[in-house]
Amino acid sequence: MPPKPQPEATERLPGMTLYEEAVLNIARTAAIFEHAFSQALKPHGITIAQYNVLRILRRAGTQGLCRYEIGERLIRAVPDVTRLLDRLEQMGLIARGRAGADRRFVTTCITSAGLDLLCELDTVARDFHHRWLQDLTADELQTLIGLLERVRRTG
Repeated sequence: MPPKPQPEATERLPGMTLYEEAVLNIARTAAIFEHAFSQALKPHGITIAQYNVLRILRRAGTQGLCRYEIGERLIRAVPDVTRLLDRLEQMGLIARGRAGADRRFVTTCITSAGLDLLCELDTVARDFHHRWLQDLTADELQTLIGLLERVRRTG
């Protein structure tokens, strides 16, 4: 079950607008969720950013992606995508290689070990997400998704 927010973190401060309260709640929820999800991934020896890269590469299929494309698709920007990829390659979860006539172009693909781990993590993530959102109805989830998408489009 997700941790309960501390009262002081959710109290409306004098003079706080609804906009500020909404942003504070979104940020606080995201931070709590991210910390808890990183703890769920920790026993598998992987970070949220690494998990995200593996998911991106699985979607890319056998053609793979270059470093720039991976960086563009990350949920949260990381300062050094190359180092992130280096670590995943050392773990045997991705492979990089030069393809085509332009030898400067390096393609990154997920390995079978990466796919196996990701398959295992799919269950971890599904259970985690269900545990966090189980108190919401399907209609409430659709509303939440729609509202968050609208906020992102406006921003």
